[in-house]
Amino acid sequence: MSDGDSKPRKFPHPGAGRFRAAIHPKGRQLDSDAHDDILALLGDRSRQKDLLIEYLHLIQDKYRCLAPDHLVALAHEMRLSLAEIYETATFYAHFDLLGDDEPAPPEITIRVCDSIACEMAGAEALIDGLAGLAGKSGGNVRVKRAPCMGGCDCAPVAEIGHNQLPHASVETISEAVAAGAVAPVIPDYCNYDAYVAAGGYKLLRDCLSGGRSPEDIMDALDASGMRGLGGAGFPTGRKWRIVRDMPAPRMFAINADEGEPGTFKDRHFLETDPHRMLEGALVAAWVVGTDTTYLYLRDEYAAIRHILQKEIPILVSEGLVAADALRLRRGAGAYICGEESAMLESIEGKRGLPRHKPPYPAEIGLFGRPTLINNVETLHWVRDIMEKGPDWFSGHGRNGRTGLRTFSVSGRVAEPGVKIAHAGITLRALIDEYCGGMADGHTLHGYLPGGASGGILPASMDDIPLDFGTLEEHGCLIGSAAVVILSEQDSPADAALNLMRFFEDESCGQCTPCRAGCEKAVQLMETANWDQELLTDLSDAMTDASICGLGQAAPNCLKSVFRYFPDDIPGPK
Repeated sequence: MSDGDSKPRKFPHPGAGRFRAAIHPKGRQLDSDAHDDILALLGDRSRQKDLLIEYLHLIQDKYRCLAPDHLVALAHEMRLSLAEIYETATFYAHFDLLGDDEPAPPEITIRVCDSIACEMAGAEALIDGLAGLAGKSGGNVRVKRAPCMGGCDCAPVAEIGHNQLPHASVETISEAVAAGAVAPVIPDYCNYDAYVAAGGYKLLRDCLSGGRSPEDIMDALDASGMRGLGGAGFPTGRKWRIVRDMPAPRMFAINADEGEPGTFKDRHFLETDPHRMLEGALVAAWVVGTDTTYLYLRDEYAAIRHILQKEIPILVSEGLVAADALRLRRGAGAYICGEESAMLESIEGKRGLPRHKPPYPAEIGLFGRPTLINNVETLHWVRDIMEKGPDWFSGHGRNGRTGLRTFSVSGRVAEPGVKIAHAGITLRALIDEYCGGMADGHTLHGYLPGGASGGILPASMDDIPLDFGTLEEHGCLIGSAAVVILSEQDSPADAALNLMRFFEDESCGQCTPCRAGCEKAVQLMETANWDQELLTDLSDAMTDASICGLGQAAPNCLKSVFRYFPDDIPGPK
């Protein structure tokens, strides 16, 4: 206003006059039909922000893609900016985002695993063979490469929709496509009634009725010597005490997002005896004093999701857990979400970017609350330890080690699969006693003792006890005990390249050492002559400066080739 003027001064619109433009709201506008679609999908579900990924799945499952108009409508309903919707949706591999006027993808998507065990079993030839099937489908079928699906013991694996085919071939895939077999096949498993008939949930009922105390449980876990079996190996009883001593409210997150190539033990437990893990989880929640437990399950395990969606409501009806106290959350195709803090971000409905530590999740975790995080296998053993006694668990072990380990064994053995064996067992004993020896026509050449990030050891080192703390001096890790067997017919250098490509694809991109390092390493490893000095410097930078374990451990396979397989390095000898 001007001095002494009682009326606001009028400023003309920039487009005023003869060529005034129509005024429209900025950005994408809400389409009424798309809004109706989203309203029908969401129904009376809560619009809270942490459910974003769940709702993106609803759209993807219904329409096979995420169209712009639907995302605008979802943003409107959840009171989120469109940027928040897109930054989350674009992060996860299992969401198909469309551009403007882009057609929906084909009705059937065939994903073929190209990770190490499947590559060894002929995945590349399978992908080539499926090109003809896609071409003959009239646009109804597409074929995509995919990272490990947790079926390494029955490689190569393909997924048609949500139906995983073991030992896949062009013929079996073609038959499944022709039959429209896109739904998951539900395996036989121990359901609630069978589990209770065998003594299940007695431990939990004892806890709830006062027959056990939290100290009883934690003392037994301490005495058993059980450590976290997701890979980190932190003492379980100590972790529970740390979180229990934190101020309430406390949270609990179960990590069922095993995506490490070569790892499928959690899948085995959940597909055969899911209630044993669920009872362990509910006991843990009671001990720590958490009101809400989140079970984060990788999206590739669609059959397990079906099982849990059926069995968890039974626990509610039986009064073993309060309604909505045990919440199942669905991953969306991001290996990084197996890292504990990235998993928490994903549960909160965001991109799975690992957090800087400290603070640790036990202090500030899910929704900013102290959070207990356990792996599926860790929880699986809780009931046995309490019923059979901590000495039963600690009484197992070889070569000075204690406890049991569940080894996921794949590759060139006669009988791959999940092997529950003594901690500290050597590779030679594991192959001979549990795997039926090497596969016909194959001789041991090397092995991955701990999955993609655990490095590679030569056959001459098949006598090292496999356990936490025994492999680090050799530049390797036991991790989640995923053992991949290489024979003389396999190249450790090729295996290392396959693993590095996996890490390149799965890097979250948050930190430069990992994002750029994995990409550059792949480029250098694809050449006919490896620059060992440059690759070594690059590996050291990734190990020293990456935010989380993905970038820190990604070079382990490469370093192992330099250290143990010098004759296999591409280039002049």
